Amino acid sequence: MDIILLKNIDKVGAKHTVVTVKNGYARNFLIPQGMAVIANKSNMKQLDLLREKEDAVEAQSKIKAEAIATKLSSTTLKIGAKVGETGKIFGSVTNIQIANAIAVAHDENIDRKYIVLEDEVKTIGVYHANVTLHKDVVTKVAFEVVEE
Repeated sequence: MDIILLKNIDKVGAKHTVVTVKNGYARNFLIPQGMAVIANKSNMKQLDLLREKEDAVEAQSKIKAEAIATKLSSTTLKIGAKVGETGKIFGSVTNIQIANAIAVAHDENIDRKYIVLEDEVKTIGVYHANVTLHKDVVTKVAFEVVEE
């Protein structure tokens, strides 16, 4: 049975794509759960209109993400940590602390799931993290771990 997915479903497909699944899976699970609709002519027309609207929204969000990326890549964040005598910090710096530093410095709320540290941060110094702002926009953010 051909269906249009309304949500991203693992091992089936991405949102707003037409896929073929077994009849029972579609009728008994996907359609009643609101995850899919049958791919008929009227639903395909609605899908085309919906894709056009989402493409326009996506283009706007990409422009905004690129602006944020230029702001983030041009500055170095400072993150305070408690340090021992040898220069090692107690614990480590996490993506949560980086997200908080971005929120304070640039007034941008970025979910911690989209921040990936390149290395484990255990000492004072300058490090980099990759921040995914949009599916097509990934930037490097420099941050310096300083003693509190």
